Amino acid sequence: MLLAFLNAGCAATLPRITVPETLVDEAHLSGMEGVRIWGDASEESLRQLVRAEAPKMQALMQSRTRQGERPVINIAAISGGADDGAFGAGLLVGWSDAGTRPDFDLVTGVSAGALIAPFVFLGRRKDAELQDIFTKYTQQDIFTKNVISGLVGGPALADSSPLARLIARYVDKKFLREVARERAKGRILLVGTTNLDAQRPVLWDMGRIAMSDNPEALGLFRNVLLASASIPGVFPPVHIQVRADGRTYDEMHVDGGVTQQVFVAPPSLSLKSAGLGSKPLARRVFIIRNGKISPEWQPVEANTLSITGRSISTLIKNEGLGDLYRIYATAKRDHMDFNLAAIPANFEMKSPAPFDQKYMRALYDVGYRSGRLGFKWMKAPPGLEEQPISQTKARDLAVSTNN
Repeated sequence: MLLAFLNAGCAATLPRITVPETLVDEAHLSGMEGVRIWGDASEESLRQLVRAEAPKMQALMQSRTRQGERPVINIAAISGGADDGAFGAGLLVGWSDAGTRPDFDLVTGVSAGALIAPFVFLGRRKDAELQDIFTKYTQQDIFTKNVISGLVGGPALADSSPLARLIARYVDKKFLREVARERAKGRILLVGTTNLDAQRPVLWDMGRIAMSDNPEALGLFRNVLLASASIPGVFPPVHIQVRADGRTYDEMHVDGGVTQQVFVAPPSLSLKSAGLGSKPLARRVFIIRNGKISPEWQPVEANTLSITGRSISTLIKNEGLGDLYRIYATAKRDHMDFNLAAIPANFEMKSPAPFDQKYMRALYDVGYRSGRLGFKWMKAPPGLEEQPISQTKARDLAVSTNN
């Protein structure tokens, strides 16, 4: 029996034809040029990308702005968090039901946030589906355990095929056409993954994928969402074939949270100087952190697994806080109105197992009530002194901001 398990583990790790280091920047998807950029790309290459889209985006904002008002660009950045993504989903649906949620011009998502972002990008008509994803399904709809294979050489401790099927249930050709239609207006949907070979973040322009007439576009769209949510070691990585120097290679992509828990734009890019910072334009960024940002006391047992697990969760939390400080600094530099939401510190329910339905429904309800009743957005990350203000006041500040 042990030999059979070992053989199964070896079979799961067949040799890969990886992209040589010298060709990493050259690798591309055949027939789908321009659908992704490095998350740490140079300022000039990013600036050219944004400037190419700026006329359409500014025309869109002008078309929905009443005479005498300043156009406002609204940005939503949704973090990872696994089953804690239920909070962000609830907050966004509640905000929508309150009638005050804006149409977002740029939506970004990582991990659980990547599963939320496309539905938010398509607007309020997708709220029912968004609610279903984070309240209707159980652990069995997300993964099946595959611990033995993972421990003896397989790629992960669980099989994410159920999650792949769930994504396919919602993301079909009609869904892609809707995303493509919004992208053609100048709105942008970005999803982050991590290229594990290169140790670099990758930002996928999901609208450009949707607009492609390549027959593999639908599969790529689904695979990017799956890759962004593939927690390394827990879920297997997603392999994406690319071309470089006339040959086909294999890239390995995992959870975007490995390199960044949440993002608005690469730090090297200034939205103010890239064609989205004309004088009459105001900018608002809403960050949803699917997790708590305050320390959480918990007694740790004196054994290897407990110590390691607690250390990793602490590392992830502090990485996420670092991303929030980075975005805050960028927002101040670019004169953007900063707004932050996170799971309330007084939410004390613990999940008995990953993707427990009762836990996710409770967390969704907390988020929904917050959004429905008018969430008090934090104006700075923890440790800084700015105080929460109402959505109405936030909009007034955004519109009155001078460049």
